Amino acid sequence: MQQRKVRVAAALLMAVSLSASAADLNAGKARSAACAGCHGAKGISVAPAYPNLAGQKAAYLEKQLKAFKAGTRKDPVMESMAKPLSETDIANLAAYFASL
Repeated sequence: MQQRKVRVAAALLMAVSLSASAADLNAGKARSAACAGCHGAKGISVAPAYPNLAGQKAAYLEKQLKAFKAGTRKDPVMESMAKPLSETDIANLAAYFASL
């Protein structure tokens, strides 16, 4: 009985923490306007040189944006696009493109 209570409490704590940190898809969509020039309005690239973002895993997109922002992944255009993004912006953009 005690183990069940612990599991229920852990599940509730996880649900609360996930919902508290859940990304805002509408904010991500609004912020994605700057991405559309190369990656397309719906995350499908307009040219073969640019990757599709639609349907990519959010964790992957977050990792890449953070790397561009930090300068550990090099691309002058993406570095300048990622630099002004906050952690929240990055999470919202990643969630939005992953949802497409």
